[in-house]
Amino acid sequence: MAYDFDLFVIGAGSGGVRAARFAAGFGAKVAVAESRYLGGTCVNVGCVPKKLLVYGAHVADELEQAAGFGWTLEEGHFDWGTLIANKNREIERLNGIYRNLLLNSGVTLLRGHARLTGANEVEVEGQRYTAEHILIATGGWPQVPDIPGKELAITSNEAFYLKDLPRRVLVVGGGYIAVEFAGIFHGLGANTTLLYRGDLFLRGFDGSVRTHLKEELEKRGLDLQFNADIQRIDKLDDGSLKATLNDGRELLTDCVFYATGRRPMLDNLGLENTGVELDARGFIHVDDQYQTTAPSILAIGDVIGRVQLTPVALAEGMAVARRLFKPEQYRPVDYRNIPTAVFSQPPIGTVGLSEEQALEAGHKVQIFESRFRAMKLTLTDIQEKTLMKLVVDAETDKVLGCHMVGPDAGEIIQGLGIALKAGATKQQFDETIGVHPTAAEEFVTLRSITR
Repeated sequence: MAYDFDLFVIGAGSGGVRAARFAAGFGAKVAVAESRYLGGTCVNVGCVPKKLLVYGAHVADELEQAAGFGWTLEEGHFDWGTLIANKNREIERLNGIYRNLLLNSGVTLLRGHARLTGANEVEVEGQRYTAEHILIATGGWPQVPDIPGKELAITSNEAFYLKDLPRRVLVVGGGYIAVEFAGIFHGLGANTTLLYRGDLFLRGFDGSVRTHLKEELEKRGLDLQFNADIQRIDKLDDGSLKATLNDGRELLTDCVFYATGRRPMLDNLGLENTGVELDARGFIHVDDQYQTTAPSILAIGDVIGRVQLTPVALAEGMAVARRLFKPEQYRPVDYRNIPTAVFSQPPIGTVGLSEEQALEAGHKVQIFESRFRAMKLTLTDIQEKTLMKLVVDAETDKVLGCHMVGPDAGEIIQGLGIALKAGATKQQFDETIGVHPTAAEEFVTLRSITR
């Protein structure tokens, strides 16, 4: 059968665009349909604008530290509108870059909602197209618990477009998005409270990292309330919000920000017209080659609910393009030792196994851990501490995990990700000469076993 396209991609986010571009480069006839914005969550309401806001919030730290280096500054003034306008301009520039990347690769770009009408057929704005392969890359969407007043809350989607910076903010959640936005709002001057229903945020991260970040955030004056959750939200006559907690307390605020999970974006996708099945969590079920239960349909990225990170979606998109159209270059995605960062304040960088994961996997471990005041702070009154930690297999000397909380953690952990990927040992870390004076050299000078 002759098809209109060799590959039809639904969703122009990171993974979809990568798959489309490289498939087209391998000679395939490719189309991409997108109804919202080019670049997906990451570019528009995710990592890119979030990092820009983190930079903005971090300026307050730089101003506070300046006096120790001899700078006398007049009292600063922050303007939320300027930051958001500049952010919007940058996002529009990136949208244009994504558009040009697709078009210059020879991809047909269709602006509109795509709906599956069969295993090899997609409808976009009333027009039907056939394809030998269809790739679903529609990403995820934030969700708010079904409580009275949920319509009064916002998520990360809306936070980037707030007209004004709220004076008081309640951030609800214990994942990295909640922690990052709590830091953003607090750093920009809002009276911020982070509520989490568990004992401690960032479940799944190394225990030392979680505890250290908690201590540092409390030093900064961020109000952390654990084992707390909202039962209902009410709007008061003066426009403010009242959040009633599960313990009966009532908190007044101007904004309730939810970061309590994301669901796969499957709305009106037409899966009922195909043989595509979902897993127990509601994500699209795929095999190791991203094949769904319908042979002609594949899925990648957040919609399959594996590792929900932009670089992972990019790797998955590349793997699909290679397997379908350049099989001699195909290699599966390796989900082990994926470096990641949480852009909290201070930030986290981590790669490999946590101490808890290593023990659970049966490793006999040696822990090397250091907490120190960064050199930059020695001329100031700021008492923030940096944490660095290595988890080492006591029998093989292989480094199983590297963890850091402190300035530039994400930048430093990227290089250590290569070391772990290569199977580096603690001896090789020890024999590596450090760059002095830097914080990063601590990772190659950790000599004493902490436990």
